[in-house]
Amino acid sequence: MNGDQLTRADAPAAVVAGVGGHVPPGVLTNDDLSARLDTTDEWIRSRTGIARRRVAPRGTATSDLAVAAGRRALRSAGSPTVDAVLVATMTPDHQAPATAPEVAARLGLGDVAAFDLGAMCSGFVYGLGVASGMIAGRLAGRVLLIGAEVLTTVVDPEDRSVAALLADGAGAVVLRAGTPDEPGAVGRVVLGSDGTRGELLKIAGGGSRERQSGHPPAPGGEYFRMRGREVFRQAVERMADASRAALEAAGWKTGDVDRLAAHQANARIQAALGAELDIPAERQLSNIADTGNTAAASVPLLLADSARDGRLRPGHRLLLTAFGGGLTWGATTLVWPDVTPGD
Repeated sequence: MNGDQLTRADAPAAVVAGVGGHVPPGVLTNDDLSARLDTTDEWIRSRTGIARRRVAPRGTATSDLAVAAGRRALRSAGSPTVDAVLVATMTPDHQAPATAPEVAARLGLGDVAAFDLGAMCSGFVYGLGVASGMIAGRLAGRVLLIGAEVLTTVVDPEDRSVAALLADGAGAVVLRAGTPDEPGAVGRVVLGSDGTRGELLKIAGGGSRERQSGHPPAPGGEYFRMRGREVFRQAVERMADASRAALEAAGWKTGDVDRLAAHQANARIQAALGAELDIPAERQLSNIADTGNTAAASVPLLLADSARDGRLRPGHRLLLTAFGGGLTWGATTLVWPDVTPGD
């Protein structure tokens, strides 16, 4: 989908009205990992840019983090009501039902539309496209979009490359109907996929493919696996292409971008993407050193963190992009509005 969500001149745009993030209290440092795996703090930092990652305590599910982030976004927006709740996640509470209806109920939002989005690390950007379409089509006037993950539940404790990356957290935005020319209006959302490369990022077990195989579950099938070298190249290429298309739709050049908010997968991927787009490090938002890779939660959590500490300010021209398993990718633009992250 290449996102022409505003099919009529008078169609409302989706406008960011609130933002919030939440990370669990547990902290797993590189030294903690080094104590049980064949790795070091220097090895992890040099290859990922991560120093520590947040870990949810036992008994904490994705919905718990989503509710916390969603509540903060609603406070930021100054209104406790929405017409729909979308939860982007690759670690839902259950295979069925979806996590979003429970989140909506726990937030006291009533009988609103609620569903999950499964695009792995691209889930939040895909969610921006879906929410924008719902608002443009007048299916909803306000949408709560949440990215939430408890990724430590799918980490093989013996796989140092994955254990060094994945973490837990949630981020959320409230989107309201508005005009395309106002601050916070989401621009054209450029989305893409390549199912021929699905093996690069995958959790093989647990689905109908395994259950219909006629064989017992394969050992380790419940864990997330990736082919890092191939993922690196695809991530940079796909995010760069989607970003250029989103910039063209907005009428921006790369030099017009004040802040790049890319999926926090790996600091080296972000650096390579910045070089490809000619966006210098000082204009790239990052929190991966302290949060790790939180998949669908990473972009909204980055927005909340950056708005809170002043790196992202009202009026900044913002480029958002993400890449994930599927393969999936996406990008969009907006001018950051005057919103304060909710507490």
